[in-house]
Amino acid sequence: MSSQILPFAGTPPPSSPPLSPSRLNYGTRPSTIHTLTQRNHIPANIYKHPSAILLELCTSPKELRQILPLVIKNGFYNEELFQTKLVSLFCNYGSLSEAARVFEPIDDKIDALYHTMLKGYARNSSLDDALSFFCRMRRDNVEPVVYNFTYLLKLCGDNSDLRRGKEIHGQLTTSGFSLNLFAMTGVVNMYAKCRQIDDAYKMFDKMPERDLACWNTIISGYAQNGLAKMALGIVPMIFERGHRPDFITVVSILPAVADMKLLRIGKAIHGYVIRAGFESILNVATALMDMYSKCESLGTARVIFEGMSRKSVVTWNSMIDGCVQNGDPEKAMELFQKMMDEGIQPTDVTLMQILHACADLGDLEQGKFVHKLVDELRLDSDVSVTNSLISMYSKCKRVDIAANLFKNLQNKTLVSWNAMILGYAQNGCVNEALHLFSEMQSRNLKPDTFTVVSVIPALAELSVPRQAKWIHGFVMRRVLDKNVFVMTALVDMYAKCGAIHTARKLFDGMSEQHVITWNAMIDAYGTHGLGKESVELFEEMQRGRTVKPNDVTFLCVLSACSHSGLVEEGLRYFASMKKDYGLEPIMDHYGAMVDLLGRAGRLDEAWNLIQKMPVEPGISVYGAMLGACKIHKNVDLGEKAANKLFQLNPDEGGYHVLLANIYATASMWDKVAEVRNAMQKKGLQKTPGCSLVELRNEVHSFYSGSTSHPQSKRIYAFLETLVDRMKAAGYVPDTNSIHDVEDDVKEQLLNTHSEKLAIAFGLLNTRSGTTIHIRKNLRVCGDCHSATKYISLVTGREIIVRDMHRFHHFKNGVCSCGDYW
Repeated sequence: MSSQILPFAGTPPPSSPPLSPSRLNYGTRPSTIHTLTQRNHIPANIYKHPSAILLELCTSPKELRQILPLVIKNGFYNEELFQTKLVSLFCNYGSLSEAARVFEPIDDKIDALYHTMLKGYARNSSLDDALSFFCRMRRDNVEPVVYNFTYLLKLCGDNSDLRRGKEIHGQLTTSGFSLNLFAMTGVVNMYAKCRQIDDAYKMFDKMPERDLACWNTIISGYAQNGLAKMALGIVPMIFERGHRPDFITVVSILPAVADMKLLRIGKAIHGYVIRAGFESILNVATALMDMYSKCESLGTARVIFEGMSRKSVVTWNSMIDGCVQNGDPEKAMELFQKMMDEGIQPTDVTLMQILHACADLGDLEQGKFVHKLVDELRLDSDVSVTNSLISMYSKCKRVDIAANLFKNLQNKTLVSWNAMILGYAQNGCVNEALHLFSEMQSRNLKPDTFTVVSVIPALAELSVPRQAKWIHGFVMRRVLDKNVFVMTALVDMYAKCGAIHTARKLFDGMSEQHVITWNAMIDAYGTHGLGKESVELFEEMQRGRTVKPNDVTFLCVLSACSHSGLVEEGLRYFASMKKDYGLEPIMDHYGAMVDLLGRAGRLDEAWNLIQKMPVEPGISVYGAMLGACKIHKNVDLGEKAANKLFQLNPDEGGYHVLLANIYATASMWDKVAEVRNAMQKKGLQKTPGCSLVELRNEVHSFYSGSTSHPQSKRIYAFLETLVDRMKAAGYVPDTNSIHDVEDDVKEQLLNTHSEKLAIAFGLLNTRSGTTIHIRKNLRVCGDCHSATKYISLVTGREIIVRDMHRFHHFKNGVCSCGDYW
């Protein structure tokens, strides 16, 4: 192999010291010497006895326990043949205690009994127990054979115990097996599984001869360690050495092909499988199916799956996972149900995959059903399964259940903490997420990139620049600033904290930019009303060709066009999705297009687009239409959109309020009353307006009309004088959205809107010239938008308001949105 492919080829292996007495203490050795030839003559009549024949035919522990009395009755229990066979069978069935009951009373144990017991420990017990028995063997002067070491090496590899793996390697060497092909293949496998792939290759390279099993082991090692390219580079060498890849080679190399998404090579291997006659082998078919799924050829994977005459639980798991990873959780659920109907018991892997599907669907009821299965299968103590449950409940908006699971979870891993922090962040529980992040560090748990990527969105929701700078500093101190996902999260966070220029500076400074990085920056410009910059960046992305736009990219740029009134550009990009990139628009894209056309006043075009949609329009589409009708005071289309929308039973009262405001603007008070009655009957309420402002590391919340803040009296008094100054500058309150009260009361109600209270608090408690940052949970109303422009004018302050859709930068009486929002 050339050094270009493997730069460490030809380098000497590391020295491997033998097992020292301080590590594996053999104790005092007895004088009895055991040898493999230490056997008595066994008469032929014993071999042919029905008891011996029955043991050979035994297929289960139940049968073995039925045969055992027959062995004892016929006086064969003390025969070496029967002792060895009984120990072997009990070990094979995982019953070490019963194997030991046969083994221990034997006075003169032959070596074969020791080797059989060690094999049983290696397969059915812990590494500690297996090594303890190995030490006993040595104390009893039993000479080890090669497969003793291979069993122990496999166990060390499976447990990723490098230290003891090296000790076993040393013992193997001192026992004279360093040139044994079988033994050294086990050594290569152990180092690879302990993630020491360089050492694994050094051992492989030192071997004087290599069979196909050796080549398969090193290929699998590279693939398992994420070095897919290296694994693929070895395959041609197999042919050069005169070997013909077998089905194990195929199963070893396909994961590497899948990781690199090399569909063309995957198809070539598939062709080889068919020519070699391997397609009926279960593991090969499963590996092919997994490869096609990961190469985004789910249809081909399904064809292979459906054509399999026999399917293992691993096969089902692979197909379910393929559906989940390819964005088809419904099909994953369907397969899971079919699997259950066929009587196949799900494993922990199955349940983790199907919980992922439940989370993607937001299907709480199905998630609870899977939770019951977890309890029934006694997997509730499995940390990985519980982590999946935490994620599922969090995504299904039941963060309270997730938090309870986390609280009661023993032996929490870093993944557990990450899942709970992300769960809090996803559900807007910012303080809880940050508290957990602090608690995690107080327990000396070192956060990783996933932790940071979970915490940053929580801070982004707070929209507090000071906190943004703090987490950025944390990233730099932990040297995580080279990770593309961490840096993308920082770009998104700075944009959501109003620091769009800082976001772009970080974006430009990144050495690697993933598609999600481009999406974050394009969306950032859009939410700040900088549609032109968003479009320019999108077109730069298209020209670069190194990163291909995906469906989210188009959603971001369409939204940006909508916020800035770039209708023609938006129409062009919408057409380009399918024409140039083969991307089929989904519900969100249609919602963005309806919003784009509707905001621009092209309501008939928006309605026609809805009528021509290839899928049934959802709440987001009709909601965008209703919002546009509110802006442009179109009662007719507003009613049509609302009727369709209410048939979909939205669980939030904001859409009814929109329709009521459309009627109120048209002075249709009887209709307003009808909408209010309908809301009351359905138990729907408008989400109360809430605005947040940060002051000296404390976030202050203000609800519309609230008087609970300690500075309430001062705030309201300040607002009265501020409104007088605003009116003197030309401000006229917009009272159209308030009904059934006198005009002076309308003005008073307008002055209690949450963002006005938050802005007043900010002005009262900060120095002149300080920018005020406000975070609001709803869309800014017309009057508050107008009032904030005048506040920025008369106070000389810059005010940045982030509402549920976008940013508004108010300065010198002007808003960055150009009154187009």
